[in-house]
Amino acid sequence: MRRIDVVVIGAGQAGLSTAHHLQRAGVDHVVLDRGAGPGGAWRNRWPSLRLGGVHGIHPLPGSAPPEAGDARPAAEVVAEYFGRYEREFALPVLRPVRVEAVRDGGERLLVESSAGTWAARAVVNATGTWDNPFWPHYPGRHLFTGRQLHTADYRGPAEFRGQRVVVVGGGISAVEHLLEISEVATTTWVTRRPPRFTGAVFGPQDGRAAVAEVERRVRAGLPPGSVVSATGLPDSPAVVAARERGVLRRVPMFQRITADGVAWADGSAQRADVILWATGFRPAIAHLAPLGLRGPGGGIQLDGTRVVAEPRLHLVGYGPSASTLGANRAGRAAAREVRALLEAQASLK
Repeated sequence: MRRIDVVVIGAGQAGLSTAHHLQRAGVDHVVLDRGAGPGGAWRNRWPSLRLGGVHGIHPLPGSAPPEAGDARPAAEVVAEYFGRYEREFALPVLRPVRVEAVRDGGERLLVESSAGTWAARAVVNATGTWDNPFWPHYPGRHLFTGRQLHTADYRGPAEFRGQRVVVVGGGISAVEHLLEISEVATTTWVTRRPPRFTGAVFGPQDGRAAVAEVERRVRAGLPPGSVVSATGLPDSPAVVAARERGVLRRVPMFQRITADGVAWADGSAQRADVILWATGFRPAIAHLAPLGLRGPGGGIQLDGTRVVAEPRLHLVGYGPSASTLGANRAGRAAAREVRALLEAQASLK
């Protein structure tokens, strides 16, 4: 068992931002990352995604952002950027290390991992959501003889050429998949609620609205919820063109899945070769379960980044800090509060 002041779990945007500020404050810490290399969740983004196709990426603290016009896959560009950042600031990242559980060890939190156990005075969890894709349950899913995959498994449109693809989900990822796949396949778009297009490009006010709504939820101890539910779906030239082609005609959610497609309550059906579940992700926090943090509302109540039920634990890249800008701010705030906690602990000895 190794004793250390702070363990940061995850080396994505939020984890690296936290590590940067902890290092500047002179706090002894380690960053445990399960990835095979730098890049966080960006390492797994589909190859056809470019930085110009996302809402934007804010630079890590103390560095310049990658070029938005880089023609290479975003996964490659961001992984290279994060790796350079880790080296430039000599951040103490260990990988690949899988954190299995965080437990209350009395004076310290015990972080059990594939590389041993750390006894930490504080823990900053920055594991994001990519490792926990959400698959909703619908009757008959096990009967389907075609292929089912999630956004987490999506690698581009080429593999769907000439097929019938049902895309499930009302978020930005679903729209991006439709734009690509509809060029090579027949698509059907299915959502639980009618999608709300804003008719405008995503702007700062949209980001602020999303953050405010999600922050309200986590302060109340509720699950963070979807960003799209707060902002709607922004327009872009590609979205406008797809709408004109009829690609963005949505149909209500089906009632069940059949062997060769999906079916609705009124008896109508749609044959399909593929069902693509663009149904989002949930926070990857199963390793925190031994701490018993979930409240009656089903979420983890936060005050800023600090967990109300366990003040030695901070969540960054969670809820209102899930964006790249929010992750930077959360990392700075968590590092500041952790330093104050350590100083308070030391003054009591």
